[in-house]
Amino acid sequence: MEFKNPFILWGLALLPVLFYFLFVRERECSMGAPFFSLFPGITTVRIQLFFFSKVLLVLALGLFIVALARPQKGYIEETLETEGIDIVLSLDISSSMKAEDFKPNRLGAAKNVAKEFIGGRKTDKIGLVTFSRKAITQSPLTIDYNILYDFIDTIEIGMIPDGTAIGNAIAESSKRLAGGMEKSKVLILLTDGINNSGEIDPLTAARAAVALDIKIYTIGVGSMGSAPYPVQNQVFGKRYVSVPVQIDEEVLRSIAQITGGRYFRATDTQKLEDIYGEIDQLEKSKIEIKQYRKTRERFVALTLIGMLLFCLYLMLTRTYLKTIP
Repeated sequence: MEFKNPFILWGLALLPVLFYFLFVRERECSMGAPFFSLFPGITTVRIQLFFFSKVLLVLALGLFIVALARPQKGYIEETLETEGIDIVLSLDISSSMKAEDFKPNRLGAAKNVAKEFIGGRKTDKIGLVTFSRKAITQSPLTIDYNILYDFIDTIEIGMIPDGTAIGNAIAESSKRLAGGMEKSKVLILLTDGINNSGEIDPLTAARAAVALDIKIYTIGVGSMGSAPYPVQNQVFGKRYVSVPVQIDEEVLRSIAQITGGRYFRATDTQKLEDIYGEIDQLEKSKIEIKQYRKTRERFVALTLIGMLLFCLYLMLTRTYLKTIP
């Protein structure tokens, strides 16, 4: 509740003054009549109505003052105009993603961070592509993020024959983005290896993506030097071997530059989280909020109640409480 003319409410400060003159002052100036106590049935009712009429007058004036201040009850309507972004997350699920230089391993860290990234989006359509020797769409573009979470949870190494087909991953992701309706199209490609499979060269796929106005952010995951890799042995069970980290950073950097994106290197889980956070800030949806304020006047009811009280005051003072000059 708010008031159109709030300064008028200062008039309420005059009511105590009016109360003083109507009750206290008039009572002090009035002449005592002790013999009225002989007729309590008459004098009590009349005196009570006399003071009641004064209360009606004060209340009526108070309501008129509040009504003149024009109380209003309003609410705001918001209209959102969004320019969303179509995003495809492309994850490498080759066997090298088992390396445990990330916790729990490279693929596990990539899945967890991808879910956090999805959770931070509001109006964007997001798709999911996985790749090793070939690329497969796990989920087309969707705004049902819960379904995306379920698809990410089901991703496992070995779902696709082993290898690293970066060019195929870009081509498959571009195919999904080409069908999107938004102006901005972004591919986030994560890999820990070198392109060694597939029919499409990564740079050729990147140039084709440019024709579709697709921006590609590439992420190379893996610590510097070597990483612990789990292997199963029939005699000793699970053990670790040290494997060299091989990421074709030159190709990943070129892919990003060709499409107007950026290349990032993640050497641990925290760095990977920071990278997704940076991409999240770089690719924010444009949202315009238009506000419309609608108000409803509330002075009518107060005015009617005030008039009713004032009319009741006049009726009492002109009839039962009428005095003779």
